[in-house]
Amino acid sequence: MKQTKKLYDLDAYAIEFDAVVLSCEEVQLDQQVIYQVILDQTLFFPEEGGQSPDKGMIQEIPVINVQIQDDVVVHTLETSLHVGEKVHGCIDWKHRFNNMQQHSGEHIFSGLVNKKFGYDNVGFHLSDQIVTMDFNGVLTAEEAADIEYAANEVILKNIPVQVAFPSKEELSDLNYRSKIEIDGQVRIVTIAGVDVCACCAPHVRRTGEILMLKILNMQNYKGGVRISILCGFRALEEYRQKTVILSELTSSLSANQDSLVEAVTKLKNVNQSLKTEVAVAKQELMEAKLEAVPKDQINVYMFEDNLDAQVMRNAVNQLVTEHSGICGIFTGDDEEGYRFNIGSRTEDARTIATILRDKLGAKGGGSAAMVQGSVIAKKEMILALIS
Repeated sequence: MKQTKKLYDLDAYAIEFDAVVLSCEEVQLDQQVIYQVILDQTLFFPEEGGQSPDKGMIQEIPVINVQIQDDVVVHTLETSLHVGEKVHGCIDWKHRFNNMQQHSGEHIFSGLVNKKFGYDNVGFHLSDQIVTMDFNGVLTAEEAADIEYAANEVILKNIPVQVAFPSKEELSDLNYRSKIEIDGQVRIVTIAGVDVCACCAPHVRRTGEILMLKILNMQNYKGGVRISILCGFRALEEYRQKTVILSELTSSLSANQDSLVEAVTKLKNVNQSLKTEVAVAKQELMEAKLEAVPKDQINVYMFEDNLDAQVMRNAVNQLVTEHSGICGIFTGDDEEGYRFNIGSRTEDARTIATILRDKLGAKGGGSAAMVQGSVIAKKEMILALIS
């Protein structure tokens, strides 16, 4: 199969194109029939270089995936096309332009990091939600913020983004970034004074079209740092969502933005204090219920609401010291099921766990002295088996 003519290399802003179907292969995938279509030329950028593929339609049929191998672009459709048929394609421009904004923004950020710190971008992923970059050196939060500010200054300057296909001779004299060894023709994307990088993806014409760049997250990763960013309209949408959340929180807590962290911290401390008080109250109530159990009762099974694991263990430990048979605490309800702790100082508690597992599908395990687990069953069914 001859190489596909990549129309996105010629004009990243083109939306529609015509092509001829060179092949259409039926494939069975997860009990679904799909069709892998190869055209003589395409505007659809495939999943390549860490970037998600273009979306759109061919003959009004949704393109559900685009891949490339040996310079042949394969479009995945749910409906077949005829070999030799002339077809019309249209890419999803919003998705394409959003990806262009992200990728050009990443070049600026990575180029600035490389220039200032000498770190290489050794990992890159551009999904429909976020952009992640892995650098082989550590940046502090302050250093990353400085790069973010500098990147937005580059965006504001509206510098041309130039795409070129240099000859081997020209390439040998060119100092450029590249994450992998490239065979064949190398495509170079240049942002003057900022970055020169080998790249196969569509880019904006000028940096001003990126609009803005915002760091969302950073973390230490494999001896370096992983930084997540968003650019352009995706950054704007992220900001809108966070503004809505912020507005709802300030309204709910009757606090302004400046005092929101203080208000949340205070609420968290109050919540923790209440949890502690409730835990103490539950423990005291449980102890009172344990005291009410007749001392001459051999086996004891108790069903309680909403007990935490520690209270359950403490209760069973107390019961087995006072009763010679098997003692168990169950917490939950008939709809959602029950968690349980079962123990004994004279018998093997695992026999009860085995009965619950074999008859009711219970899960869990432990030792002869104590077992714990969970079971989806009604209280009367459980008691009928273990009493």
